[in-house]
Amino acid sequence: MNIRALFIDMDGTLLTVSNNISRRNMEAINKLMNQGVMVFLATGRHFEVTAPYHKEIGLQTPMICLNGAAIHDGETGRMIQMETVKVNEELLHHLTAEDPCNVIIHTANGLYCKETNEEIDYWTKVGQIPPRYIGDLRLANYNDVLKYSVRTDEQNISALFKEEAEVINWNDGFEMVAPNVSKWSAIKKLLRAYRINPNEVVAIGDGPNDIEMLRYVGTGVAMGNAREEVKAASDFVTGHHENDGLAEFIERYLLKSTETFAI
Repeated sequence: MNIRALFIDMDGTLLTVSNNISRRNMEAINKLMNQGVMVFLATGRHFEVTAPYHKEIGLQTPMICLNGAAIHDGETGRMIQMETVKVNEELLHHLTAEDPCNVIIHTANGLYCKETNEEIDYWTKVGQIPPRYIGDLRLANYNDVLKYSVRTDEQNISALFKEEAEVINWNDGFEMVAPNVSKWSAIKKLLRAYRINPNEVVAIGDGPNDIEMLRYVGTGVAMGNAREEVKAASDFVTGHHENDGLAEFIERYLLKSTETFAI
C-alpha cells in the first residue's frame, strides 16, 4: 500500500489505557516516517496534552486538536487555525448547573470547567497548565470557545443543540464543535496545503469523532476496540489498542519490505 500521509487518533488508538505509547507503536511509526510518509496526530485533546506525545514521537507536522477545531504548528505550537462554536449558553448552563455532571469548555485561551476530576488532573500534570476557572460556569468570563464537553448520563440534552453545533455523542456524554467542523475538515485543509490526494492517505481511530475521517480518506482503519459504527465506516479493522493494533496495521500493510533477492 503506497501512501503519503497517516493521520492517527490518540486515545484508544496510539495510546495505551495508561496514556503511554508502546515501544512497538513507536518503532512502527518511526520506520514509516523513515520511508518518507508524513505522520500527523488528529485528536479530541487540546494542544497542551497533545504536544508532549508529538514531541516524544519526533513529529514536526501540524497537530489537529479538539476534533478539528484547532490546528497547531508542529514546531512552534502556535495555533494556525481555529473554528469557534456558539451555542445557547443560557440553556446549556440551565440544564447542567444543578445536575451531577461536568461541563468542560475549551477556549483559545485555556480550559474552564464546572468541577475538576481525574481526567482534568491528568491534563494538568501532562500539559503543565491548570484550568483557568473551576466552578459555576454561569459566573465565568470566557470567549472564543473551540469545544464544549459535557460529561453526563442524560442522553437527551445533546439533541437540543444540533442546530447550532456539530454534536458528537459518547457513552458518558457529548461534545460540541462548530458546524461542519471535524477531524476530516481539518485534514482536508492540511492535504490541500501539502498537495496530497485523499486517496494517498490512511487514517486510524476508534471513536465517533473519527468516523468522518475514516470514511473519506483513501483508507480508513478502525481499532479492534472501536464501536461498531466506527468499524462500519472503515475499510479495515486492526487489533485492540492495548495489543498494539496501530503497529500491527503499519507493519502489515504500510512498511515496505527491506528484503533483497538475488538475481
